[in-house]
Amino acid sequence: MSTTQRTAGTGGKTFFGHPRMLANLFSVELWERFSFYGMQALLLYYMTYSLADGGLAFDPGAAAGLVGAYGGGVYLSTILGAWLADRVLGSERVLFYSAIVIMCGHIALALLPGVVGLAIGLVLVGIGSGGLKANASSLVGTLYAPGDDRRDAGFSIFYMGINIGALVGPLLTNLAWDVYGFHVGFGLAAIGMAAGLLQYATTRKNLPDAAHLVENPLPRAAYARWIVIAAAVVVLLGVVLATGLLNAGNLANVMAYTAIAATIAYFAVILSSSKVTAVERRRVYSFMPLFLASAAFWSLFQQQFTVVALYSESRLDRNLFGWEMPPGMVQSINPVFIIIFAGVFAALWTRLGSRQPSSPLKFSFGLIIMGLAFLAFIPFADGGPNSTPLVGLAGILLLFTWAELFISPIGLSVTTKLAPEAFRTQMLALFFLSISLGTTVSGLLAGFYSEANEVPYFAFSGITAIILGAALIAGAPVIRRAMSGVR
Repeated sequence: MSTTQRTAGTGGKTFFGHPRMLANLFSVELWERFSFYGMQALLLYYMTYSLADGGLAFDPGAAAGLVGAYGGGVYLSTILGAWLADRVLGSERVLFYSAIVIMCGHIALALLPGVVGLAIGLVLVGIGSGGLKANASSLVGTLYAPGDDRRDAGFSIFYMGINIGALVGPLLTNLAWDVYGFHVGFGLAAIGMAAGLLQYATTRKNLPDAAHLVENPLPRAAYARWIVIAAAVVVLLGVVLATGLLNAGNLANVMAYTAIAATIAYFAVILSSSKVTAVERRRVYSFMPLFLASAAFWSLFQQQFTVVALYSESRLDRNLFGWEMPPGMVQSINPVFIIIFAGVFAALWTRLGSRQPSSPLKFSFGLIIMGLAFLAFIPFADGGPNSTPLVGLAGILLLFTWAELFISPIGLSVTTKLAPEAFRTQMLALFFLSISLGTTVSGLLAGFYSEANEVPYFAFSGITAIILGAALIAGAPVIRRAMSGVR
């Protein structure tokens, strides 16, 4: 079908039968994920390679912790992005400004040397990505009227854009790094973000009015107070950085504590609210073990960017017909599998209907498969350089993908179903906090990994995940009763 075909009942040109603006949101998300994952595929190597090789010569354990803290910060910043959209600017403007911030971050990584460029670049990309992530899906939703049966298919097309960007980004930025160096790779990420931003800027006026709506406008009288609060936070951050209270060595721990504190605060606000009914309160309690399971899952899954990155550089046989593949290209394997299997899983749940496993059981299966993936490293561990065949690591990452499909989309879905009516956005923020916490912990865990202790590291990680999955299976009947009719 042509992307400009007119279909009955749409009253105008469409994008594969969907509103034309979906193509532009698809594009900006594709390029944002291209730039984000393209940069992240280089990040750990840039931090750990020697100065002579164009890197910053960080200790691998410290670098892994920083990568985890950065990833956790991205998901923490979704809270800020959602708040700005709901209270001040609306989703459309937050997305547009966030895309500009992301592009500036990649430019900083490309042009500014050393630790200064790294710090400025990661802060800008992290804040911008959080703002964009919090609002892109919301804008897709505004394209469809209530009851429009194209909505789910539209989100599937949008999700495909995410994974195409995540697939192509690491491939091209790694090729640029291999030929021209790290900074050209970061520059390519900036160019990709600029391409998406340019297309979006020329079409954003075509979004429906709902995209510009500020759901709960902040009263003008409160602006001064919030500006003072924001300024105080900036000053406080400056003080703790200048005095060394917050530094590269403790950043991951601080991020973890921040995510935990935010989680406790969110749960406390929701559970103590008079707007929450008794049934809704039980459902919030049932969400707690799922939150912990999600955090545990992401603490292992996000090690693709830390432990798997280090393993790919030191253990993986990357020789392809005489050409040595850059190690960061491994980051494109998972998106390939997602593109292949996301539709398979969706079709399976549709076919099973009411006979499909409950959400707690799906979470438990995801944890168990994630544990098996880490145990699958053991036959290849301690084998020396180039000892792991590419097909072996691809098989392990296939398990990563299946585990992800049991937890990530299911988590978003069950969160919306368990959310009290008055706290739908906050419950989604809680789910993102589980990803933030897990991503930060993944960096902390990676600090314990080394080539000398691969077997115990993979065994402990894998067995722990399987035990947690089994515990969730045992508790599933109690959790389901508390879910009060939600599956």
